[in-house]
Amino acid sequence: MKHFFTSLVLMLVASLTFAQTTINGKVTDSKNIPIVGANVYLDGTYDGDTTDDDGNFSFTTEESGTQTLIISFLSYETKTIVGDVTTMQGLNIKLKDDLEALDTVVISAGTFEANDNSKVSVLNSLDVVTTASAVGDFVGALQTLPGTSTVSEDGRLFVRGGDANETQIFIDGIRVFTPYSPTANNIPTRGRYSPFLFDGITFSTGGYSAEFGNALSSVLLLNTIDEPDQEKTDLGIMSVGGSLGHTEKWKSTSLSVNATYINLAPYIALYPDRNDWEKPYEGAQGEAVFRKKFNNGMLKFYAAFDTANFDLIQEDINFTEGVRTKLNNRNFYTNASYKGVLGKGWSLHTGLSYTIAKTDVKLMDDDIDNSENSAHIKLKLKKRFNSRFKLSFGAEHFTTNFDETFATEGFDVSYGFTNNNTAAFVESDLVFSKNFALKLGLRGDHYNLSNEFQLAPRASVAYKTSKSGQLSVAYGNFFQNAGNAVLKFNSQVQTQNTKHYIMNYQYVNDGRIFRAETYRKEYDNLVKFDTDFEGFDSNYDNSGSGYAQGLDLFWRDNKSIKNVDYWLSYSFLDTERNYRNFPSQAQPNFANSHNFSAVAKYWIEDWKSQLGLAYNFASGRPYTNPNTQEFLGEKTKSFNSISLNWAYLISQQKILYVSVNNVLGFKNINGYQYANAPDANGNFARRSLRPAADQFFFIGFFWTISEDGTDNQLDNL
Repeated sequence: MKHFFTSLVLMLVASLTFAQTTINGKVTDSKNIPIVGANVYLDGTYDGDTTDDDGNFSFTTEESGTQTLIISFLSYETKTIVGDVTTMQGLNIKLKDDLEALDTVVISAGTFEANDNSKVSVLNSLDVVTTASAVGDFVGALQTLPGTSTVSEDGRLFVRGGDANETQIFIDGIRVFTPYSPTANNIPTRGRYSPFLFDGITFSTGGYSAEFGNALSSVLLLNTIDEPDQEKTDLGIMSVGGSLGHTEKWKSTSLSVNATYINLAPYIALYPDRNDWEKPYEGAQGEAVFRKKFNNGMLKFYAAFDTANFDLIQEDINFTEGVRTKLNNRNFYTNASYKGVLGKGWSLHTGLSYTIAKTDVKLMDDDIDNSENSAHIKLKLKKRFNSRFKLSFGAEHFTTNFDETFATEGFDVSYGFTNNNTAAFVESDLVFSKNFALKLGLRGDHYNLSNEFQLAPRASVAYKTSKSGQLSVAYGNFFQNAGNAVLKFNSQVQTQNTKHYIMNYQYVNDGRIFRAETYRKEYDNLVKFDTDFEGFDSNYDNSGSGYAQGLDLFWRDNKSIKNVDYWLSYSFLDTERNYRNFPSQAQPNFANSHNFSAVAKYWIEDWKSQLGLAYNFASGRPYTNPNTQEFLGEKTKSFNSISLNWAYLISQQKILYVSVNNVLGFKNINGYQYANAPDANGNFARRSLRPAADQFFFIGFFWTISEDGTDNQLDNL
């Protein structure tokens, strides 16, 4: 009996031993370096092991047949092996880098991001309202970045040798057709939209995605807030007007509204400027964002309405009584957009926008009334095959109807155009490793007025040179319609073209960012005409050309000095073009060869205050002196301005904000106006074109009422 039980035990042990299978192997990275501590296990079981110092693992299992072996480790892609357990011996397993980790290379050539959620952000959204020289205008904040030119009398974005019409602006990916309020000569405009409703800004100074077209120089993408953190009411009382905003939240929806009223009459009464105001600027603006969150996406409705009017007389060397300009503008913009996940790696982004803009101008004895109705519809699909390959493609359509009436002393004439552009685009993101990524795109546009179809290839490459540094290069071909000022008289001119070549180095480490970027742009097919200004009697063609090249430098540091955050930017621009009515190729009068900005913010705990400083320098801009024979042969003196601001936290939700632009009162000159006819000695008299005021003072009180009692309109104070 004893021998029987002994034999039975031996048989059971032998049976168990026979049923067990050993699984073993080695885990390394893409460079054959052993990975220590990787988890290796059979899916759905407790059988597994952790790799040792040499990357080896070994364990036994009673499982049989086809099984799934899982190998995982932080910052690497999880690998899955499916097969019979008897074949899982002596495995050599290589794990690929997780290409969605924070240290993965990011294509950065030509792109600045002001986004709190971005991997690499040179600005955050709050910088728009706290930069001393910006006075709450997002365009003013972006003008402290390299690549922009200082054209203080205009107020729009001039990027890398391109005029302001070469930059297009989008809200939630949908086109804005009239982003700026119209104004009079030598008075800068401002962007129409409040920065408080946006949490993401991407400013592309060149080489941008194939998703965006009809822009020769730049695109600016504004993204509205996806999900407000709480209900709140914002109240602002300012030296130039007032503002009121409110956010309401429900279970899956939210609504934010914001209204602003501006009236410069009290300010002008206290601080008269060089203009003779019959009626100082008065404007009202309202915005709203409605959001609906679904399980797999978000729907947004955005709407903005503004109206502005003024009446002033400006000095003019050719009219002793001055030139009177009376303007009334009404603008309405709305868009709807949806972003959602469709499943199996597919996502959808679609939207549409509609713009109604009406402007009535009385210039001396001339009446000019125009209206624009524009729409944009867009559909974009994206497929994520894996973390290494993503493909996006889509189509969009733009339509614009523009009408203008000109009347003077019994003479009336009307002109305008209707334009339709249709485009399709495709773009792929290829990430070969954490250190190397490639973006390839192609865009095709059909331009209805000129009956052209243009193909525009785009390409960007990024290579990580070190843990903190990376190198990017980009190429792009870009097309754009002529502006309204030309198309309303001649709608048959062809599209204008430019090519971008960009090389960028970026270093990001512990609160410090350094960027150096060199570029070249080659212009072709620019519109020319043979009169002083665009007119119905002008002859138009596309014989213009030009180039722009330069170097942009940027440094930001918020770690080296306690409670201090600052950035420095410098741009060198070499550009010439032969376009419009230029008799020869020359540096245009909106281009500065050198631009420098320094912005600093200092938090003083004992004072509960943030102090801000912004210094802007720009070298002189060209102008034509009719007393010489050279076209655009002379330059104004350099532009200088130092601006200061102070934000004082009265209590956690009450802020007193004070700013002074050009605090030292530099006597800047924007250019010169010459007499139409020479004097008795054959000389053309001139006068300096100075800003309407050398300085601007702003005082505001901002009060936030919120659920948690801590939120305010400058969130980080």
